[in-house]
Amino acid sequence: MNKLNVYLSNLALWNVKLHNLHWNVTGRTFVQIHEFTEKLYDEVFEQFDAVAEIQKMQNNMPLVKMSDYLQQATLSEIEAKDFTPDEVLKIVDADMKTMAALAKEIRDEAAGKDDFAVANMFEDYLASYSKNLWFLRAMLK
Repeated sequence: MNKLNVYLSNLALWNVKLHNLHWNVTGRTFVQIHEFTEKLYDEVFEQFDAVAEIQKMQNNMPLVKMSDYLQQATLSEIEAKDFTPDEVLKIVDADMKTMAALAKEIRDEAAGKDDFAVANMFEDYLASYSKNLWFLRAMLK
């Protein structure tokens, strides 16, 4: 199993999931959560492109089919419904922790192989996850 393709698959699924949450959040803090999820899905899409490109730089073929993403992803889909702000934050928090753990595995393996392009890329992703997880902890209090 190519962990970069698992990560790429998670990003594809997470992008759609974040849009679902972005569109369907309701409640008093709608605007804040709506804007936060938009910021996140923009970051996720940037990562999606960069992770596919780094695979091409290494002469590997990134996955490109939705069916492959669904098969490889470790994140789960959710149905469309109205979500409370707390539901959105808890879903995003759980997914982000999953993504951070996978990013750490990829970073550590890449560093062990002296693949500093991947290691540095994922170090940046871990820094972003750390900051966003802090935001989530603060919003969930």
